[in-house]
Amino acid sequence: MSTSPAFIPFTRPSFNQETIDAVAEVLRSGWVTSGPKLAEFEATLSEYFGGRPVRCFANGTATMKIALQVAGIGVGDEVITTPISWVATSNVILSVGAKPVFIDIDPHTRNIDLNKVAAAITPKTRAIMPVYLAGLPVNMDQLYSIAKQHNLRVIEDAAQAFGSQWQGKKIGSFGDLVSFSFQANKNLTTVEGGCLVFNNDDEAKLAEKFRLQGLTRQGMDGMDVDVLGGKDNLTDVNAVIGLQQLKQLPAYQARRAALARQYFDAIRAELKSAGLETLKIELPVENFTESNWHMFQVVLPLDELNVDRAQVMTELKELGIGTGVHYPAITSFTLYKELGYKTSDTPNAQRIGRSILTLPLFPGMADADITRIASELVGILKKHRKN
Repeated sequence: MSTSPAFIPFTRPSFNQETIDAVAEVLRSGWVTSGPKLAEFEATLSEYFGGRPVRCFANGTATMKIALQVAGIGVGDEVITTPISWVATSNVILSVGAKPVFIDIDPHTRNIDLNKVAAAITPKTRAIMPVYLAGLPVNMDQLYSIAKQHNLRVIEDAAQAFGSQWQGKKIGSFGDLVSFSFQANKNLTTVEGGCLVFNNDDEAKLAEKFRLQGLTRQGMDGMDVDVLGGKDNLTDVNAVIGLQQLKQLPAYQARRAALARQYFDAIRAELKSAGLETLKIELPVENFTESNWHMFQVVLPLDELNVDRAQVMTELKELGIGTGVHYPAITSFTLYKELGYKTSDTPNAQRIGRSILTLPLFPGMADADITRIASELVGILKKHRKN
């Protein structure tokens, strides 16, 4: 009796025994919330980013909201961003009382089209919040040139870009406010968490207040609250996982890049073998210097198929292959439609949001997994191609 091949999820975090032992040590210590391991993690991250101040938070949504608060952005302000992202990117703009202004994406990079930003700047514009989809940065020189010319803050949603680079410099080691997520599917995970990189210690101290109820302590028993803060601190349990992940990051990055290279080769070989060289499936930008290969995404040629993306995903799942959608256009959600946004205003985002598909990519994958995924995907496309 033949057995089905093992299920390949679209992602899976890697935790070695050393990490498990380190977590157990923190649990045994009795100090499990924010404490010495958090301080160590923040110091290590600061070193990683070239000495810039870093603070950690409970998640990558808090990092972005607090970045907006540190930048003084609030009611009546506008923030330029992209419609292709996790909805947290624009939700945090709404949460501080500001207005997201969505700019269409470059269909090649799938990131915000910086060439369209200047035309959207108004007297109310206070910041640009680019997103580095799948770990691919935007053109950082162009981004900061626009910001400088129009006197705008930049809040980089680098949630997916830990380990990415721009012209040999780590994302986060330069720029304005830079936000990272350490959520479970990220290249470096603390299970849940995130960090924010600042320009100076004053910004970091203000962020600490926002992180924990606006609180400042003096001496043994003195405390004061002078800003409205929340409860967004990262625990020592999370922090010690991050410290262990940092040690393994170079190996993880190398493996992700190797798997991504195999994807390009395998998908192209399968398309050729199936006689589908003219099928307009869109592969990601083949960038092995800047991207950290957080995800490997293809854009399905839905106009050439007689099925929708959901059916392709269903058939892959039946074959033991997990996939994801990152992301539908934010403007397609009811909340945003009720606020007056239209997907038709950003046609590239509308099309790609409807047809983008995330394939499995994580360090624990085997080379044979890539071959299998490419073969099954192209087989499904061939089966459903319109005559």
